Parts: sequence; structure tokens; C-alpha cells
Amino acid sequence: MLGTVDRQVPESRRTVFLYLLAGAVFATIAARGLTVPLYAHELGASRFTVGALFSVATLAGAALSLPAGVLVDRFGARNLLAASLVLTAVSQVATALTPSVPPLFLWQIVGGLAAGIQQSAVFSAVTESVTRGRLGRAMGWLTLSMQVGFTLGPALAGLALRWIDVRTDIAITTALLVFTIPGALSTSQTRQHTGRGLSLREPLIALARQAAFVPVVIGVISMTLLWGTWGAFAPVFGKEALGLSSAQVGYLLAIQAIFNAGSRPIGGRLVDRARRRWPIVLTGAVGWSGAMVLLGHLTGFVFPAIVIAIGTPFLAIAFVAIGVVFGDLSSASTRGVTMGIYGTVLFLGLSIGPLVFGPIVQGSGYAAGFTVCAIVAVFLALVMAAMQTQLLRRRSEQAPLGDSETRSAAARRA
Repeated sequence: MLGTVDRQVPESRRTVFLYLLAGAVFATIAARGLTVPLYAHELGASRFTVGALFSVATLAGAALSLPAGVLVDRFGARNLLAASLVLTAVSQVATALTPSVPPLFLWQIVGGLAAGIQQSAVFSAVTESVTRGRLGRAMGWLTLSMQVGFTLGPALAGLALRWIDVRTDIAITTALLVFTIPGALSTSQTRQHTGRGLSLREPLIALARQAAFVPVVIGVISMTLLWGTWGAFAPVFGKEALGLSSAQVGYLLAIQAIFNAGSRPIGGRLVDRARRRWPIVLTGAVGWSGAMVLLGHLTGFVFPAIVIAIGTPFLAIAFVAIGVVFGDLSSASTRGVTMGIYGTVLFLGLSIGPLVFGPIVQGSGYAAGFTVCAIVAVFLALVMAAMQTQLLRRRSEQAPLGDSETRSAAARRA
């Protein structure tokens, strides 16, 4: 009994340190999401180029998420996190020293690769550290930490722009990575080594066979198309369409991050108690789609801030539900590979949005681009809902005897 208690204390501390690490990393990423588009805009980049800068970073993250998940399972998260944090710092400083647009693509790729590693390592470590019955709340607190970072990052970067230029701002926000050190060190006790070498084929097959896998992937794509398109164009949209200053754009993004963060713990409890998770994802897609369409027709600061405050919780709680479904799926394979798949789909969706809808924004304006994006996302969410409804109808016939606990939980509650 005493040995059990002794082990639980460091586990609790580890999760807190992981939350701190996630917050610091995402504060750096969020600050970069504000400053890099503004810096590229100052250098004369077009709207499409600004969106492409966002996309190359997320594509790089997608490319490395799955390999990083394999490496997490084999070697553990500590070394991978340390390497990724160094890459993040290098990309930040190099971006600040870049005097033209083309090299920015290289440093966005480096930053995206680092983010892909961090996504797989942190999510797999947190998933392992909590029981299944508390996974929704753990994902809520983890994503709350991320959203606190999203709040502080643009707020601090936007505030700093009152006194310093954008390039200096990019360099200074690198200091936020200091707060990742306790989390990176605490992952040394995380037990990810499975003894199977660099196994990929078997975990992927086991994951793909689960009934909830394809619908949840479609749900991720739906939500990330929305989030990626908005995230890529929001800073420049704020300046060009809403008529805001750089500092006001930072405040607007900070307001969104506050409501995003505040709804995560509540969403985690809701997800843990829900019999089905897919209605939460569908509601989230419809809710934020409506907000995006409306934002494309507004100007100024107050009314866009109100719409963002109302629409953001739909988005936030949907992502909590998605994270829990992947957590349920993970024990049928390995955590690292499953979270690597999650990261790959997540980053691909985030990158596809600006690339697909960027030309519409460039040629027809923000309102048209946001509206088409919303229509596509809602359609995909409805496809996900239709697939889940069919699965429910066949559930009694498809329930296999002797299957894994995770398959049952994931299929039953997706």
C-alpha cells in the first residue's frame, strides 16, 4: 500500500509538469502564429503565401508525428522532447534573423517537425499516466494548458509589439521554452518501451480494424479544416478585414484562447459522462462553422470578439471528445503509434485548410473562403454522424466475443 502511494505522487507531479510543458510550447507556437504572418505581411507576402507558411509547418508536423510515435514507444519521450525543444528554439531565432520571405518556409518546416514530435510524446505520456475513467478530464486539463499557452502567447507577443518590432518579438518569445524543462525531465520515468523494436505494421492494423477509427478520423479532418483555415488567416484577416492594429489582433486571439481554455475542463467532464462522443463533435463542427461564416461579414473589434467568445467553446469541447476517443483506441495498439496517427491526421487537416481555401480567400475574399470552408466541414461532420449511426444499428451483430477492452470502449463510446 505504501509503495502504491509513493508511486502515485510522482505520477501526479509528472502530469502537472507535462501540463506546464504543453502550455509553454503552445504559448511559443501561438505567439509565432501571430508574429510570423505579420512579419511575412510586412515583407510583402500575399495572402496565399501567408496561408502557405502556416501549411508547411503543419505538413511538417504531420510528416513526423507517426515516426515520432514509433520512436516514443521504443525509446521513451524524454530524449525526443529535448531534441524537439532545441529545434523549436533554433527555428524561432532563425526566423527572427531572416530578412526575406523564402527562408521563412524552411524555418516553418523546422518548427513544424518539432511540433510533430511534441504532439506524439506529450499526448502518449499523459494518456499513460491516468486511468481510463479520468481520461476525458486529463485531456481537458492537458488541452486547457495548451489553450492557456494560446492565451498568453499572442497576448504577450501582441503587447510587446507596442514597444518592439516584430522580428525582436519573435526572438524574445523563445524564452517561453524555459518553462518546458521540468516537463521534459519528468518524462524520464514514463514507461513507453514495449520491447517490440520499431514496430509499426501491427499497431496500425489493430488500430484500423476498430470500428470507431474511420469515423473519428473524418471528425478530426472536419474540425481541423475549420481550425487550420481560421488560424492561418486570422492575424491578417484582423488587420485587413476587421481594420484592427497588430496589438488588437493579438488581444482578439487572446480572447479566443481564454474561452477555448475555460471550456476545456468542463468539456472533459461532459465527455467522460457522455454515452456517445460523436454528437459532441458534430455539434462542435456546426457551432464553429456558423461563427466563421458570421465573422467573415463583420468589422471592428467588439462584435467579432463576441462571436468568437460564443463559438469557440463548440470547437474546444469537440477536440476534447476527439482526444478521448483516440485515447480509448490506443490500448489496442501502442500509445505512441496511436497518438502519432492522431497527430498526423491533425496536422494534415490543419495544413489542408489554408491550401484548399486560401485561393478562395485570395480571389473572392475572406467571407467567401470562410463560408466554403464551413460548408465542407459540416458535410464531413454529417458523414461522420451517418457512419456512427450505421455502426449503432449493427452494434449487437458486430460485438465480438473475447475482443480487447479498448475495442469495446472505443466502439461503444465513440
